[in-house]
Amino acid sequence: MNALRQIISAVALMAFFLPHLSAQEEVLLYPQGAPGALGQEAKDKPSLFIYLSDAEKATGAAVMICPGGGYGNLAVEKEGTKIAEWFNSLGVHAFVLKYRLGNPEGTEYQHPAMLNDARRGLRIIRSGAEQWGLDPNKVGVMGFSAGGHLASSLGTHFDDGDPEAEDPVERISCLPNFMVLAYPVISLNTKYVHAGSRRNLLGATPRMEAVNALSNETQVKPLTPPTFLFHTDEDTAVPPENSILFYLALREAGIPAELHIYEKGRHGVGFAPDDPALSTWKDRLADWLKNRGVVAP
Repeated sequence: MNALRQIISAVALMAFFLPHLSAQEEVLLYPQGAPGALGQEAKDKPSLFIYLSDAEKATGAAVMICPGGGYGNLAVEKEGTKIAEWFNSLGVHAFVLKYRLGNPEGTEYQHPAMLNDARRGLRIIRSGAEQWGLDPNKVGVMGFSAGGHLASSLGTHFDDGDPEAEDPVERISCLPNFMVLAYPVISLNTKYVHAGSRRNLLGATPRMEAVNALSNETQVKPLTPPTFLFHTDEDTAVPPENSILFYLALREAGIPAELHIYEKGRHGVGFAPDDPALSTWKDRLADWLKNRGVVAP
């Protein structure tokens, strides 16, 4: 009987804490079904997982997080959930994007499905400003690895929305107010390309027009938002030249940017919780967010 009571107590304790450790809600990007959906499985239903900051901490800022995974899978916990919880600690509402994915054979999704999902996600966040208590002018995007490519695509291939659209969400701008790119895939047409991401995004034999258009270091616009970039010198999967090329393009366009390249660290470290040196990159990010006025000093 004592053992049973202990089990019941443990379950009750888990039930109390779970809401604080998981998303409060999942919102489908396309409640009536995604355009071009290949089926009706979970993978065919892109969505946002919502992590709202406590009301007493909330700053009005929000960020949409794009986990990495080479456009073939999603590192949801390391590059999604954990990141969202950290943003919540700063008073920033976080929305983890579950976007559609591809494969080398081209039998799953390809561009522009992923970019359309990101655009739609940002529009939904902005359209829910009153519902979620956020400032529509303080909505950013963060991406890791291939998710960094998706985030940088959003910051270079944005639009103001369609004022004639029947769906009010589609009338809203998808331009982020700031970008955070962690060891991002950027270039698709140089020797620094991550070939797996390019294959999953564009297929095994992509058209050069698409490859060039999605090499985002060549697509920076005057309205591309201020950007924070993080990479490591030891990254052999996605070389740091990806971040360097994008940083230089931002500088050329006169867009505020900050770049941090750490000597040590493999690809895909997330917040690197087990590395006391590398894990300080999130502190540099926090400083940047404060300097940009995204969160309070």
